[in-house]
Amino acid sequence: MNKWSPPEVLRGLDGPASREGFPAVTAKKLAALTLLVFAAITVRTLFFDYRSGDYNAFLLRWYEFIEQNGGWRALRQEFSNYNAPYLYLLVVLSYLPVPPLIGIKLISVVFDFVLAYFAYRLVDLRYPGRWWPLPAGAVVVFLPTVVLNSSMWAQADSIYSAFALGGLYFALRHRPYLACAFFGLALAFKLQAIFLFPVLLLLVLAKRVPWRALLLVPAVYLVLDVPALLIGADPVALLTIYATQTETYGQLTLNAPNAYQFLTGVTDTDVLKAVGVALTGALLLGGIVALLARATELTTTRILLLATVSALLVPYFLPAMHERYFYLADVLTVVAAFHLPRLLWPLPILTQFASLFSYLPYLAADGGFGGTAPAIVDFRVLAMVMLGALVLAVWVTVEKLVEPGPSLPEWTRSSPISR
Repeated sequence: MNKWSPPEVLRGLDGPASREGFPAVTAKKLAALTLLVFAAITVRTLFFDYRSGDYNAFLLRWYEFIEQNGGWRALRQEFSNYNAPYLYLLVVLSYLPVPPLIGIKLISVVFDFVLAYFAYRLVDLRYPGRWWPLPAGAVVVFLPTVVLNSSMWAQADSIYSAFALGGLYFALRHRPYLACAFFGLALAFKLQAIFLFPVLLLLVLAKRVPWRALLLVPAVYLVLDVPALLIGADPVALLTIYATQTETYGQLTLNAPNAYQFLTGVTDTDVLKAVGVALTGALLLGGIVALLARATELTTTRILLLATVSALLVPYFLPAMHERYFYLADVLTVVAAFHLPRLLWPLPILTQFASLFSYLPYLAADGGFGGTAPAIVDFRVLAMVMLGALVLAVWVTVEKLVEPGPSLPEWTRSSPISR
């Protein structure tokens, strides 16, 4: 029996996201999911003994400071350049009988699966009730950069990215308040969540998200800082943590495969940084204005494509980007490719190639304190590959935006959809 009439189902495929509930979990799906989870965990355990430079120089020291200064009471002092929510996780970890290396990595690994779940849900909007969302989630959880980021590098990019994808998913499901709450969670963990904020702004200006819902973004951010403030943390230092982060690095690029790989010999970086920020802002605002001027219908696939372009464009043109800052793009390019496989199948391959080979010089440095090994692929080549991914994403997005109406996948023309 069909849960929705055909028109409602079809609108959920490429028009406004459908409001269907969670899909039924069949025995086959459950068996496949169990196997995937087991395999994903097994792969990650292969890297658990590796101590990255960031772990040695920062994460371990933060953990030890917390352990030596009374657990929660340590939050009164300034010892980290991360916002309070991630430090809460380290505090909880300090009370558990788990080695810090394993515990810190497990925190991120848990969010690898949350990330894969929201990738699954985003693809399910395109193919409700079909098998395609499962391989999409599987691809995400086995992406080399996703695996290495958490289980080898001990980084926490899966946390903010999982919440950011959750925010995008709930926005597409027409749940704007929950979407903004998730974007607030993402921002509370890392500033890089703003890479998707241009799409959120577009949804607000297009009246898909009410202005008052935006208040939840700073509200959630501030609420998560309240426990640290109550313990005695310096409010000025805590609330300006991201402003401090942006002033930490003077380089134009920190191994990011972006436009600044062609300007590594330039000495007057301050001017170029200002130009880069202005250019990025102009490109994003210009795109938003153009879409609003054309009164473009914001369908599910179009919004997803715009989010993918934003996740690629912002770290490509912004200065002082790390190689890890394409993490959101790594994941969203997979989701976009599942939405439009015939057009975008090369997109995640290009993005993953550039991201992975920008990771390897750092990870191959034997866990040193910030050192790097020689690049396997010249970073200018990686920058060109990432530019190719950006151009492909922009080209397909523009093509879809100028279409007279949303297109439907072929399988919808020949078979009914039962839920």
